[in-house]
Amino acid sequence: MTNPWLKKNPWLSMWLSGANAALGSTRGHATAEAKRQAGAMTSNAVSQGMRFWASVIAPPKRKRSRK
Repeated sequence: MTNPWLKKNPWLSMWLSGANAALGSTRGHATAEAKRQAGAMTSNAVSQGMRFWASVIAPPKRKRSRK
């Protein structure tokens, strides 16, 4: 005798396919946003480091005071 719980269910298959598509899209958007934020943070860190070391090597010139 065959077990009815082991039969394929077309409704469950369609529901799982739709859920997988929606979650895959969401995961793709989240991954893309994380990569954008990581790139922005890296760019910001590099520019801050360059500003710091540039000021150490050649400090900014002071403005002359008027007399």
